[in-house]
Amino acid sequence: MAAVLLLSACSQNNEKAATGDAATGVHQVVVDEVLQAESYTYLNVTENGKSFWIAITREEIKEGEELYYLGGLEMRNFESKDLGKTFDLVYFVDNVSKQPITNQGAVMTQQGMPGQPPHGKPQTGREEGIAVTKAQGGITIGELFANKKDYDGKTVRIRGKVVKVNSNIMGRNWVHLQDGTSAGDKFDLTVTTNESVNVGDVVTFEGVIALDKDFTAGYVYDVIMENAQKRIEQSS
Repeated sequence: MAAVLLLSACSQNNEKAATGDAATGVHQVVVDEVLQAESYTYLNVTENGKSFWIAITREEIKEGEELYYLGGLEMRNFESKDLGKTFDLVYFVDNVSKQPITNQGAVMTQQGMPGQPPHGKPQTGREEGIAVTKAQGGITIGELFANKKDYDGKTVRIRGKVVKVNSNIMGRNWVHLQDGTSAGDKFDLTVTTNESVNVGDVVTFEGVIALDKDFTAGYVYDVIMENAQKRIEQSS
């Protein structure tokens, strides 16, 4: 019974630790331990006397530093193969700041990880100079966003340049794709896949389009391509 109560108390502490400031949702934490993996930096942090782990895209962080961030995707029993370590609980969060941030400012600096703020603008920056030829039998990212309702639930093919990758989150890789086209301020397509790609690759993905996809923790996608596979196109 004591063990059950202890586990319950730890769970409640972790849940409280993930809430951040009650008014803004912004977390203010102090870094106690840093573990560097290939793609991610794992940080054991303290907030309001509570200790927990967060993971961010690899960055040089020092113990004792004070950091600020908003939101986070909760993962339980998450195994880092790079570290050979399983985290009972870890929150994957987007870019942290070393300067105090407001709720609005924090949302606007998040860069998708895997997502973006609910129904918000794409937060991965637009890379200049991209001009990728449309896939054979496919559509452009601009065409997808301009006519998204027409593609809801349908399998489409899109060719683009990989501008960001978050690997092995929720059992899949999260790829940000741009091809130089846009519809209004929409130019970046998030793709989930088990395929391995690198930033800078130009690839053709084929997958199912979903609208308003909610992965909880504030990660809601206006448009997303799921379960995508790479396709090799025949040269003309």
